[in-house]
Amino acid sequence: MGITKTNLFTKEQNELASLAKAFAHPARIAILQYLLESNKCINGDLVNELKLAQSTISQHLRELKNAGLIQGNIEGASMSYCINPKKWGIVQELFNGMFDRFANCEPGDCC
Repeated sequence: MGITKTNLFTKEQNELASLAKAFAHPARIAILQYLLESNKCINGDLVNELKLAQSTISQHLRELKNAGLIQGNIEGASMSYCINPKKWGIVQELFNGMFDRFANCEPGDCC
């Protein structure tokens, strides 16, 4: 595996790439959507909701926590987790900032 040369990119570009990686699995999207819809701390498991093995869900929760998207305790038998509101606001700003840069063009004006 080669060196990624992340130093060639801005802090924002590196952070967006890291966040995009955390979003890059449908199970993680499902977990985030469930937490957003619940709008509270979850103290149960997601096995019945997602129909995935507990170990698989735990792996995805760890990835989301490492990215800062969720907070709480995801280790051991007692799991409690929720959306990290501070990080979620940063995520919104970063992605909206990128999406807002797009200037719509008429069909045929672009490639």
